[in-house]
Amino acid sequence: MNVLVIDTSNIPLSIAVLTEQTVIAETIINSKKNHSLQAMPAIESMLRSVDLSPKDLTRIVVAKGPGSYTGVRIGVTLAKTLAWTLSIPLVAVSSLAALTGAGRYFDGYICPVFNARRGQAYTGLYAYKDQELVQVKEDLNGLMEDWLNELSLMDRKILFTGQDAAVFRELIIEKLGDRAVFATITENMPRAAELGLIGMNMEPGNVHDVVPNYIRMAEAETKWLQQQKKVDANDR
Repeated sequence: MNVLVIDTSNIPLSIAVLTEQTVIAETIINSKKNHSLQAMPAIESMLRSVDLSPKDLTRIVVAKGPGSYTGVRIGVTLAKTLAWTLSIPLVAVSSLAALTGAGRYFDGYICPVFNARRGQAYTGLYAYKDQELVQVKEDLNGLMEDWLNELSLMDRKILFTGQDAAVFRELIIEKLGDRAVFATITENMPRAAELGLIGMNMEPGNVHDVVPNYIRMAEAETKWLQQQKKVDANDR
């Protein structure tokens, strides 16, 4: 099995190719560049570097969100196009799961964090049981303070992962004290290989049924709906 993994859901671009036994190649580019221009050339270059062609791929795994509205859409669209063209299975995995690898041997919970602005975060709660990732609480978008109040009621240490955890570091320590643990900078990057390892063992569905998981509407959609409500109110 040759699995291509694509994650464009946030600022880092992460792609990988792996088999059941080996990570053949993995690329992480942590820069604010347009993934729509960068992703496909990066995939083509990586495949060439390991002497693989698209026809050698047997499965595609994609990060389905949450994250950047545009980034999530780019990755899912690219993955669906490739899977459909190559007639191979496609599996979609939570983007937050790409940040859980640092906690594989951690005796506690893992809390990946993406900054959603205005004091909010995309986050969830995970743990490893017998080397298998388990979702303890569903992914959500909400005020980080409310989320931390909920976590403060739990009785285990919590490992916070992701570059954006630093945005909330003081608040996390205030709420959880010494039960809060923070991943190192090298563990905070979303890894496509981690997504691939999860998605490799998931049952694929219909390619057309794979959709982005934005968790909340894009800001532009929210503003549009608010504007429509004002227009409707004025028309009455």
